[in-house]
Amino acid sequence: MDRIRIVGGEKLNGTIPISGAKNATLPLMIASLLTEDKLVLENVPRLADVIQLQRILGNHGVDVMIAGKRAGADANAGRTIELSAATIADTTAPYELVSTMRASFWVIAPLVARMGIAKVSMPGGCAIGTRPVDLLIMALEKLGAEIEIEGGYVIARAPNGLRGGEIKFPKVTVSGTHTALMAAVLARGTTVIDNAAQEPEVGDVADCLNKMGAKVSGIGTSRLVVEGVARLNGARHTVLPDRIETGTYAMAVAMTGGDVLLQNARPELLQAALDVIAQSGATVTTTNEGIRITRNGAGIKPVDVTTAPFPGFPTDLQAQLMALMTRAEGTSHITETIFENRFMHVQELARLGARIQLDGMRATIEGVKKLKGAPVMATDLRASVSLVIAALAAEGETIVNRVYHLDRGFEKLEEKLGRCGARIERISG
Repeated sequence: MDRIRIVGGEKLNGTIPISGAKNATLPLMIASLLTEDKLVLENVPRLADVIQLQRILGNHGVDVMIAGKRAGADANAGRTIELSAATIADTTAPYELVSTMRASFWVIAPLVARMGIAKVSMPGGCAIGTRPVDLLIMALEKLGAEIEIEGGYVIARAPNGLRGGEIKFPKVTVSGTHTALMAAVLARGTTVIDNAAQEPEVGDVADCLNKMGAKVSGIGTSRLVVEGVARLNGARHTVLPDRIETGTYAMAVAMTGGDVLLQNARPELLQAALDVIAQSGATVTTTNEGIRITRNGAGIKPVDVTTAPFPGFPTDLQAQLMALMTRAEGTSHITETIFENRFMHVQELARLGARIQLDGMRATIEGVKKLKGAPVMATDLRASVSLVIAALAAEGETIVNRVYHLDRGFEKLEEKLGRCGARIERISG
């Protein structure tokens, strides 16, 4: 099993290209099930989750073609993939595939919308709380689907097609909003989705659906209105840049010091996080090429943050911020409101010398003058990269184990950091 070795103490200087957003790519790929025509996605990141979803979609009969390299093309540019679901070969998503990634459960919406039936295993994925599918099921029921749960599978039936309806989520849910959108676009009549997630990735999927012939309005707001259409066509769509990757590298620079341009990053996608990074003492500058992060000489200042749905501070950057705050000159507080059990990185950061106390969903971080390298273990995707951030500033050597978590969500992490001066390498086997 691969590990990552980091020798801390080096400042980061240079340019890091930001990849396409994983959290938009996965639902965009799943949307290919809604049409017989070809869906072309550009700026797709090279991630383990993308490869796994290709396998899952292949099980349903989707042909996936990855465009080859072209002469003179930017080596850091995302890939272009073509997805063609001309014929749905199977409407069952089996446990052995779905259990590896939660997002694969979303295939239930386009399958029942297009084929009138779907049988999908209950999902797996990161162990950061229960994250139940009850709101996704509720959304499908509001559109006329008959739901049955049997043997660990959710079976959705709509033999006469789905019909428009009113969906009001009791809490903001990205997965529920994706599911409702993909079900509603082919439903007869009008669907209103209230308390919809406003995350940029949801808007990116809605934009793509509109390119495919859907009629979605209210994009970027908490109220989406969908006028159902009889069929969708193919389209070409470029995945938006990954705001979580952007924030992660921004915090890495704030941690180590230095000067890095986050190429292709868009500040409006993570303004709340950029504001917090600025409060911590780094300088954040927007340029025509992206976002520049610098910290030269100034200490790290403590901050108090509560995670919240977009446009608030993202839960997917909570672990990274905690790593940054371990070296702050004072006491910081982070309150997690989105997922329970999302502080599993705390005990691993403590192995590096961090001083963190937990009280339910609130963490108190007392900054220390130095961290010391140690062997640590990644517990989930975002927690694993928080250990990398801490290790970059720690004295001596840190070995991060279970890096397959990192490969799920960060493209060429060692290469991107290494080009900016980090002493980081992957150890295979």
